[in-house]
Amino acid sequence: MRVFPWGFWLLCVASAPARGDSGSKARSCAEVRQLYGAKGFSLSGVPQAEISGEHLRICPQGYTCCTSEMEENFANKSRSEFEAMMKEAGRSVQATLTAQHRSFDSYFQDLLNKSEKALYDAFPSLYGELYTQNVKVFKDLYSELRRYYRSSNINLEEALNEFWTRLLERLFKLLNPQYHITDEYLDCMVKHAEQHKPFGEVPRELKVKATRAFIAARSYAQGFLVGSDVVRKVSQVSLSQECTRAIMKLMYCPHCRGMASVRPCSNYCLNVVKGCLANQADLSTEWKYLMDSLIGVADRIDGPYNVDTVIGTIHMRIAEAISNLQENKDSITSKVFQGCGNPKISTKGSSSEDKKRRGKVTLEAKSSAQALEMLVLDAKGNLTALKTYWITLPSSLCSKKVMASSASDDKCWNGMTKGSYLPEVMGDGLANQINNPEVEVDITKPDMTIRQQIMQLKIMTNRLGNANIGNDVDFQDTSDDMSGSGSGDSCPDDVCGKRLSKSPSTRQPETHAIPKQSGHGINGASSRSLPSASLLLLLSVAVIAAQHLWR
Repeated sequence: MRVFPWGFWLLCVASAPARGDSGSKARSCAEVRQLYGAKGFSLSGVPQAEISGEHLRICPQGYTCCTSEMEENFANKSRSEFEAMMKEAGRSVQATLTAQHRSFDSYFQDLLNKSEKALYDAFPSLYGELYTQNVKVFKDLYSELRRYYRSSNINLEEALNEFWTRLLERLFKLLNPQYHITDEYLDCMVKHAEQHKPFGEVPRELKVKATRAFIAARSYAQGFLVGSDVVRKVSQVSLSQECTRAIMKLMYCPHCRGMASVRPCSNYCLNVVKGCLANQADLSTEWKYLMDSLIGVADRIDGPYNVDTVIGTIHMRIAEAISNLQENKDSITSKVFQGCGNPKISTKGSSSEDKKRRGKVTLEAKSSAQALEMLVLDAKGNLTALKTYWITLPSSLCSKKVMASSASDDKCWNGMTKGSYLPEVMGDGLANQINNPEVEVDITKPDMTIRQQIMQLKIMTNRLGNANIGNDVDFQDTSDDMSGSGSGDSCPDDVCGKRLSKSPSTRQPETHAIPKQSGHGINGASSRSLPSASLLLLLSVAVIAAQHLWR
């Protein structure tokens, strides 16, 4: 008969509401009232002292200073504040990447502009009619180079070949004014151009060096923009309903419990944020690859591809090519006549314009190699620092924004009361959240917006990989063609509404592969109610005791 009182006592203990740390005396709610008002909410209906907390849907149901309305308002506030933290952290990364793009873009455009200006300044006096009658050919070349750099759908090798073909046709006619040269004759001449090499080795050398330099430069500039755009889009992903509940419990439930001065436990905060940002952490691998690829191309730009010398001296190579044609005019003309026949004599007569401008041309180029070296050095430092952004984001938010306590603190807010936090910290990424004690995460439903951004990172990394070995790539921006949903909806109904606690999980503790299917982010139930398991255990013991009594 001694078992019955023991079982009855267990039932009483299990069903008794937990009280605050101050015992039976109701504590003042002055601090919560002050905070609630500071957040912009009306103080009407806010308790002056603690009340019973059976009505709470997110916070522990002990004595509390929060009504149902206050809990709902705090939940919405915690959601908006955490999303603001994410966007602020993202803006810092965006600013870094955008600044790097702006610096390199300004440098590269200035390099191209100076080369073009040097050509326009020097060529009239050097070549006379050879230049003045063909200004458009040179302008079109620089225009095509800029369009290619800006990611237009242009084949750079074809653009360069077209420039040399047009230049040869016009110069050949100007250098042989005594002949009537038809378009058909020019077509024949062009067919033999590669064999005769009227411009020497300049076209071939420039094509090899310029294409490598331009491919690297535009991929490098584009890489910064893609990285910044990925951060922007990921920072706009909404929190899931379960994450919102967990964030509320982390940030505002201690205020409701009258523990405003108690900071969240460090590991508790990490588990909440890692669960909320599980999809974001999956960006880390491809993000690191992008940063490494940008660093690799930066080394090429300031090294073997020698962008400063190649781009800054395009006008000098063109001048060298024209000089080669002038010096070898007679030989080239003879070879063309042999292959295409003698053209008819023109009635216009000859001009001596070309004769008074012969000989080697010497142009100077001002080097900006030191500026490029400094740009690359600064970029590599920033890119290295950003490699771990996604996996260090939870600890950064917890320490700098949530202001969690130190890891050794045993008097911190652990989600239920003031004390130590015992659960282990989860790993990074979606698959590692299967047993997260604070946020229930469905690892079979990855956020599609973030998966699309992972694909964008892969595409850009592939472009940079090709650029690193001098292969051209087709730049077609597909980022705007993709649309995806966020990872959750608004708070009021589901977060602060019907579900009081999550149901025991029926999922097996195994790692699931992430399927390629549509989804709407991380969904599931809210923070896990730790006392529920103890309650079930105590009730079971009581039932056994009762059964023993009836025997």
